[in-house]
Amino acid sequence: MTGPLLITPEIFVSRIGDVLVEKGVITQAQLEQGAQQQNRLREQGQMVPFGQVLLSMGLISRKILEEAVTEQIFQLHAALREANDQLRLANEQLEQRVQQRTYELEQALAKLSELNRLKANFIANISHELRTPLTHFKGYLDLLTNDDLGPTNEEQKQALEVMNRSSERLERLIEDLILFSTADRGEIALSKQTFNLTSLCRTAIARSSSRADAKQIHLELNCPAQPVYVLADEEKIAWVILQLIDNAIKFTPNGGGVFVHLASQYTDAHLAIEDSGIGIPSERMGEIFESFHQLDGSSTRRFGGTGLGLALVKKIIEAHNSSVHVTSVVGKGSKFEFLLQLG
Repeated sequence: MTGPLLITPEIFVSRIGDVLVEKGVITQAQLEQGAQQQNRLREQGQMVPFGQVLLSMGLISRKILEEAVTEQIFQLHAALREANDQLRLANEQLEQRVQQRTYELEQALAKLSELNRLKANFIANISHELRTPLTHFKGYLDLLTNDDLGPTNEEQKQALEVMNRSSERLERLIEDLILFSTADRGEIALSKQTFNLTSLCRTAIARSSSRADAKQIHLELNCPAQPVYVLADEEKIAWVILQLIDNAIKFTPNGGGVFVHLASQYTDAHLAIEDSGIGIPSERMGEIFESFHQLDGSSTRRFGGTGLGLALVKKIIEAHNSSVHVTSVVGKGSKFEFLLQLG
């Protein structure tokens, strides 16, 4: 049975034997004799501090032991105090660095916020300035197309059709920029009302049919027999649906399919736009909602656009307290889906 540990100041001091050897109080041989005696005592169940063993063997006096222990305790105390001072200094330096980095980060964020505000204002101002001359341009195009300014031959009519399509594309771009500038400032104002989402989807498909036909893409709406009504901003949701259908047509090869699925789920309407297009690599899925960003950013990219569409889709749907969920398989197609509150 192990005996109780003798509580003396020595238990707070390690290497007391080595210290006594260094001081020349005992020899190395006496140190080893003391260690052997201590081991024998341990085998007998007696836990005796090494200094007490040397004292009992008559190798040192109690005064020498007490002086050595006291000296070692003082040295230990001094070392602990120095370590605490160094730790306190390190903490103070770390706190200063953290404060400095925090200040630098706050300054950088403030600068970034100001740059974003200037960017949004610039885009909004430029877009509004472009809208006025474009209106004049489209007005005269309409006059020319309708022969109000005189007859046009067949080649001129074809040229006017190309110009009309380009002006419509430019008009959509300007509207997208204006919408983006307001969204980027957190100013997406919603005008919520109850409307027929089924009818809105049919209208969107009708407006997109010519682009689908040009690529021989099958465009289809799958919906319940009964109309689905939702409480949302009809104009902005119409823009979202058109944008997602347009994207699906753009990235689907000739002869593919684009499907709009509409269903009711408890308190929500579930809307999904699915295509049989080129798909999105999983490692780049997070990039598709970035503003002014396209996965193919090269100068020779196959697909046009500003990279604003999906960024605006995400902002508009999030403004409706919902989110866009995307699933995609490269070479097989993609599906964009979200929920809207039933009306």
